[in-house]
Amino acid sequence: MKIDPEKRTDLSAQIADAIREAIISGRLIVDERLPSEAELADQFDVSRPTVREALKRLAAQSLIRTQRGATGGAFVNRLSFEDAYSQQITTSTLLLSMNAVSFDTACEARYALERACAPLSAQRRSPDHLATMRAEIHRQSQPGLTDEAFCASDVAFHRALVDGAGNPVISYQLAGAVEAMQPLMNMITFTARDRAAIVSLHTAIADAIEAQDAPAADAQLAELERYTRQLARDVLAARAARVSGT
Repeated sequence: MKIDPEKRTDLSAQIADAIREAIISGRLIVDERLPSEAELADQFDVSRPTVREALKRLAAQSLIRTQRGATGGAFVNRLSFEDAYSQQITTSTLLLSMNAVSFDTACEARYALERACAPLSAQRRSPDHLATMRAEIHRQSQPGLTDEAFCASDVAFHRALVDGAGNPVISYQLAGAVEAMQPLMNMITFTARDRAAIVSLHTAIADAIEAQDAPAADAQLAELERYTRQLARDVLAARAARVSGT
C-alpha cells in the first residue's frame, strides 16, 4: 500500500483509499487485523494523527471496526448490504441534487428499475413483505396523516415491493432509486396528488404481487408512473403560469 505525498489530496484520504483498495482486492481479508497506528505511520511515512483520521474515514464507511483491549485494534469488517444502504442513498441523493436531474429522468429511472424487479417480487414475496405493503396502504388511508408521513409510508411501501424480490443485490441497487429518487419526486408532487388515487394504485399493485401476477403488477406500476409524470407536468405548468403572471 502506497501513497503519493506530492499529491494535493489529503494524506489521510490517500491512506484510506489505499487500505480500501487492499480490502476490495482481497489483500486484506474479513476479520484480518490491520497494522497498528504506529506501524501504519511508519509504512506511509506520516504522523499517527494522520493515520488515525484515515481509520476514522474507513470506520465511517463500515469497512473496518475497532476493538479495545490487549487483543484489540482495527479489523477488516464484514460489510453487509444493509450497512451499505445509507451510503447508496446518500450518493444517489447528492448526484440527483448536484446534477440537476430532471423529474422525468428520475421518474423514468426509478420506475424502469422497479418494474424490472416486480416479476421477482411477485414470485418470491414473503408474508412479511405483503404484510408491510398492506400496513402501509392502511396507513396511507388515514385522514389525519401528514404529508411527510404519507411520503415516508410511500417509500416504505415500495421498499417492501423491492425487498420482496429476495435479492440483496437488487435491494441495494434500488435503495438509491426508491429512497433517494422517491422523496425528491414527492417534493414536487405531494401537495397536488390525490391520496385516494395513490392508495388505489398501491392496493392494485399489492393485489397483483399477492396473486403472483407479474404482468398485472407491471401494468399497475406503469399506471403509477403515468399518473406521477402527469401530476408533475401539471404542477410545474401551474408554477410557470404563476411566475409569468407576476
